[in-house]
Amino acid sequence: MPKLSRNDGTNDEVLIFVFKKISLTGWIFIGIILGAAIGLVGGAPIAPILSVPGNIFLRLLKMVIVPLIFTSITSGILGIGSSKNLGRLSLKTFFYYLLTSLIAILTGLVLVNLIQPGRGANLGFSSQVNASDLAPQSLWDIFYRMIPENPVAALVQGDILAIIFFSILLGTVITKLPDEPRLVLANLFNAGFAAMMKLTQGVIYVAPIGVFGLVGKITATMGLAVFKSLGLYFCTVAGGLVIHFFITLPLLIMLITRCRPYRHMKNMSSALLTAFTTASSSATLPLTLEAAEKKAGISHKIASFVLPLGATVNMDGTALYECVAAMYIAQVYGIDLTFGSQMIVVYTALLASIGAAGIPMAGLVMMTIVLRAVGLPLEGIGLILAVDQILDMMRTSTNVWSDAVCALIVAKSEGELCAGNSPNC
Repeated sequence: MPKLSRNDGTNDEVLIFVFKKISLTGWIFIGIILGAAIGLVGGAPIAPILSVPGNIFLRLLKMVIVPLIFTSITSGILGIGSSKNLGRLSLKTFFYYLLTSLIAILTGLVLVNLIQPGRGANLGFSSQVNASDLAPQSLWDIFYRMIPENPVAALVQGDILAIIFFSILLGTVITKLPDEPRLVLANLFNAGFAAMMKLTQGVIYVAPIGVFGLVGKITATMGLAVFKSLGLYFCTVAGGLVIHFFITLPLLIMLITRCRPYRHMKNMSSALLTAFTTASSSATLPLTLEAAEKKAGISHKIASFVLPLGATVNMDGTALYECVAAMYIAQVYGIDLTFGSQMIVVYTALLASIGAAGIPMAGLVMMTIVLRAVGLPLEGIGLILAVDQILDMMRTSTNVWSDAVCALIVAKSEGELCAGNSPNC
């Protein structure tokens, strides 16, 4: 008997060790597989039970949206506005960030309208959506909607466009205050953002359970046929990322700097591979800085300014993904978004990508912002989660590659590219 007891204890320790070694990504894949399997076996009768963890996960995502947007954008504006590096270098950097993110979004928008991966999917979601209530019909209505008559009401009602506008305005005004009140408010918003990021990470850790419920409910009601349109969605996002990664960004290097883009890609390969495996721009930042300075010949002055900033606000891959995902979910619900609605998707995808943190699955939380902005149900997130892990790795690599391209372009324009150390040019 004592011997049996020791064996049981050893087995428990091995089991605990194995559980600890499985990453969050691994648990999410396990949740997808188990949810699909149980949904297929149990069928429609089990769908109400499986919907419980999925609905709880969606409510947790909704819970963090408004405070996360408010604190992250305000905190970001405060950090940028107080920087001593604002000037010509900042203008070049931000112009590049906005330009490439917008190109990425428009690339995704064109592809999703051409391929239409969600058309005719009929996934049987319970939510009913009235297309006429989704968005204004004109661009002027969009601009009017951005300006809140009552910021508190906008926060309570979750009016995303108004919250983003007010956050940018508030952050800009705070940077103009005298030192004492500016520092107090800056510390307050920075601390608030840190707290919300901690809370958001906690919500992301329960994603495997949420994915289990959401995927299980879908497969219980619709079977494996749902994954046909999901495959088209995956190919649409992946295709857009490949175009942006291998064509758009290299073309910018050739046109602006006359450097060799694929040589620069090779120089940055260690950072790009790390970004792919970790799915985190922030975790990759030390390697990105090292590769940029030691292999690509970019000066420390440029690299230390452009790359950390890019890891925070330059998210081309995330922007493209958010646009395609929102359009895909609209197509799944059988909704033809008007031009005005699609422009809202473009606008919010751009700003949401700027607000996305450089951590795994941050784009998922920001995805809820885009959906809320055009009135689409968050339930559709349950389907795209099934392939989100691989896409997250791909879009993070695209984000880091865009940062590296920006650093090269800015360094070349500022005469800060060390020709002796760089084989790029």
